[in-house]
Amino acid sequence: MQFLHTMVRVNDLDASLHFYCDLLGLKEVRRKENEKGRFTLVFLAAPEDEARSERLTAPELELTYNWDPEEYTGGRNFGHLAYRVDDIYALCQHLQDNGVTINRPPRDGHMAFVKSPDGISVELLQKGDALSPQEPWASMENSGSW
Repeated sequence: MQFLHTMVRVNDLDASLHFYCDLLGLKEVRRKENEKGRFTLVFLAAPEDEARSERLTAPELELTYNWDPEEYTGGRNFGHLAYRVDDIYALCQHLQDNGVTINRPPRDGHMAFVKSPDGISVELLQKGDALSPQEPWASMENSGSW
């Protein structure tokens, strides 16, 4: 398992970049604009992690800016933790066998979401290429929120 990033939703991207980059000293390593989804993702790395971030896309802080205004309550501005895993199906099965709800099953063989006992969303991402879709995951519905 490898730690990838922590995601935080931000209301003012410029103010957030000023805080994280200009004041704290993090570096912007990449940016993704998604017009269809109406959001911008900005990935930041600490100076000593910058080369590793460019090579591994980890460890990073992901700032998510939703273009349509939204008020974040109940901790919704904190998004999720993300981990790259060797076998997403095996890990999800292990978690499910131990009573963990798979909130967003790995239908695509690439991504799943679960929650910690404290309700923190954890994103699981398949290392390398997505695995071929397989049951029971391929037809499993989402459960709750993530």
